[in-house]
Amino acid sequence: MFSIRHSTDIHEEDGGWFQARWHFSFDHYNDPRQMGVGPLRVFNDDRIVAGAEWPMHPHRDIESLTYVVEGEFLHADSLGNDGRLRAGGAQVMSFSHSGAEHSERNGSATEPLRFLQFWILPSRVSGTSSVQQRQYSVEDRLDRWLQIMSPPGEEGLDLRQDAFVKVSRLNQGQQLDFCLPEERVGYLYVIDGDVGLDGQKAGTGDAATVIGPHSLTVDAITTAELIGIDVPQHYEPVGVWAGRA
Repeated sequence: MFSIRHSTDIHEEDGGWFQARWHFSFDHYNDPRQMGVGPLRVFNDDRIVAGAEWPMHPHRDIESLTYVVEGEFLHADSLGNDGRLRAGGAQVMSFSHSGAEHSERNGSATEPLRFLQFWILPSRVSGTSSVQQRQYSVEDRLDRWLQIMSPPGEEGLDLRQDAFVKVSRLNQGQQLDFCLPEERVGYLYVIDGDVGLDGQKAGTGDAATVIGPHSLTVDAITTAELIGIDVPQHYEPVGVWAGRA
């Protein structure tokens, strides 16, 4: 089973120096019908102007995940880490129960930055915060699913949850399947382009929630950029999220 959510139905936020689509309740946006998908609690498509920065701010008990769509993404945190990622770059910042701080900045003085930032709630409380980063190329994800985040021991950056994140650049006329077994739920987002989802058209900014067991066929009507997130349908919130996730 799956359902498509069109971009016009997703909350739009304009902060002047940033524009964003907040898919689930976040900050001052509160919609009881949109509280996430399984432990996927936040999914934001953010665009910030040249040189702009979200300054240091704290989090606790989350996996804060980033995928760079275009531009230069600069990271800094209270652990002493930094890093620069370009389009195709991925980052996992795991925040412990005691918390840490991080910042995001557009590394270009002239070009805009677009990145996806989403939160997956962890399966256990952790005493340590950490950062992992990896730069991927277009070729890595061309006409296939590239797994960029997963549980430890699987391909991609490590997550503290039984979750998988995949990306693809699908050329026009190519096809992929987004397969979910029973007791799993997925969120498929069309970053750019037009696709068919089991014959239904979805375009840039549209998303689909998929409940397993289901194998969703994705046909590229135009060249398309995609991200698919696969999480447990049922989970137990921990830490600051216990009882309110």
